[in-house]
Amino acid sequence: MIDLLGEEEFERFLASYDEPRVYGLRVNTGKVERAEFLEKSPFHLTAIPWVSDGFYYQEGERPGKHPYYHAGLYYIQEPSAMAPVELLEVKPGERVLDLCAAPGGKSTQIAAKLQGEGVLVVNDIHSDRVKALVKNLELLGVRNAVVLNEKPERMLTAFQGYFDKILIDAPCSGEGMFRKEEEMMGQWERHSVQEFAAMQRELLAQAAVMLAPGGRIVYSTCTFSPEENEAQIAEFLDKHPAFDVVPIEGFSPGRPDWLREPWCEADGYSERAKGAVAGTARLWPHKLRGEGHFLAVLGSVGVGASAGASTGASASASASANASASAREGASANASASDRAREGAGGADFVAAAGKRSSRPALRGKGRAEAPPSTGVSLEPLEAFSGELLRSEPFALRRLVCYGEHAYASPAGLPELHGLKVVRPGWYIGALHRGRFEPSHALAMGLRLREAKRALSLASSDERALRYLKGETLEVAESEILRDPEETKAAKGYCLVCIDDHPVGWGKWLDGMLKNEYPPGWRWT
Repeated sequence: MIDLLGEEEFERFLASYDEPRVYGLRVNTGKVERAEFLEKSPFHLTAIPWVSDGFYYQEGERPGKHPYYHAGLYYIQEPSAMAPVELLEVKPGERVLDLCAAPGGKSTQIAAKLQGEGVLVVNDIHSDRVKALVKNLELLGVRNAVVLNEKPERMLTAFQGYFDKILIDAPCSGEGMFRKEEEMMGQWERHSVQEFAAMQRELLAQAAVMLAPGGRIVYSTCTFSPEENEAQIAEFLDKHPAFDVVPIEGFSPGRPDWLREPWCEADGYSERAKGAVAGTARLWPHKLRGEGHFLAVLGSVGVGASAGASTGASASASASANASASAREGASANASASDRAREGAGGADFVAAAGKRSSRPALRGKGRAEAPPSTGVSLEPLEAFSGELLRSEPFALRRLVCYGEHAYASPAGLPELHGLKVVRPGWYIGALHRGRFEPSHALAMGLRLREAKRALSLASSDERALRYLKGETLEVAESEILRDPEETKAAKGYCLVCIDDHPVGWGKWLDGMLKNEYPPGWRWT
């Protein structure tokens, strides 16, 4: 770092590690408007300059120990880590991929920008980390996400030219996180920069295959090493002439002068690539209130986006991807985002999917394998539940698919996912079990109070709110249950439980008692 920064700036850089780290949260605008949250927020918040819905909070505050956290109204996130998704410029109705998604902070940020429209595909190769990814998507009420646990090279055929936007928050040596997480220093010693650089090179090439013409890739790391940052972008540009860097403003620029030995191959890059690297960005801990990051925005000029993109991917996968792309040319892969947004406007078809049998079936919440899509499952219990409990059709996604007894609302316009490790093929609705329907916690978290015909809304100041989150049975008068005015039946049965009008789970009401349906693994401890 002395060699890179020079002694004077290095001293300022080093001094930043003696300063306390900063803390941030991002408002989940998929559930609550920014202004509404600020009105009810119990925290002392100051705006983070580079993200519209991000805020610093004070170290002594504990937003993870507030009912609003359990309602999914915000995500606790390091401030610099919020920048990549802002640069992705996601719009409702687009198809977006988060390629290295766990634990899900950036995935939920993308989901909030999609506002329930379009398709969000999130992937991580680590099965143990995918569990946290699924939980965070469910906590923040994401309806239109598909979760994969797959090697990116295996995704190329299904998603050739499919995505409008792709985020690569790449695995890296993690130097920028040393102040936030001291254990990262131990990981840095165990893994070489070259090891990460090889992975990053493959991820960029694979993303180029899956990007639609005219699309955008945002590449980010939390490391300072030129080998994993400027060198990756310069090499990618030289191998992919259909891409260029979209300049980033508001942060320190990338350093083309660091494309030299001993960090990078001397004179190994074109003048175009070296000049473009100046449009990337570096977030330095001694220059802003956040940890160290590198950011690059790569824009496709609209033709030949996959030229040279087979680098790092298998030749056979690339050939298959090209073949499938030709078959789809002029069809949905190149449809406009607004056209695709209308695909899901007609509501769900309540039929079990009859698709191919997957060699790697979907997973349940605790990771157990399901059967492949079912063809003979009766959806009558689900229809009855929807008619009794839901005011409007929340499954504004075209296909309702069943894996074994488990039902999912799958986003419209998905390609065939046969052979991929699909953890969640969409919004998990619940289980059809022995002639009855058991709604999932994910369904409750994805609903809005206005969509429920029967609900209980507790004030966050009501001691019963905390007791509900601890899993306790509550005393609730029938008059407290919110129902349609014309409803004459007793309020018994499932009830959407809310805190300050924001859903947190299910309960079953009978004779003044609310049986708690809050999942044990989610409970307040």
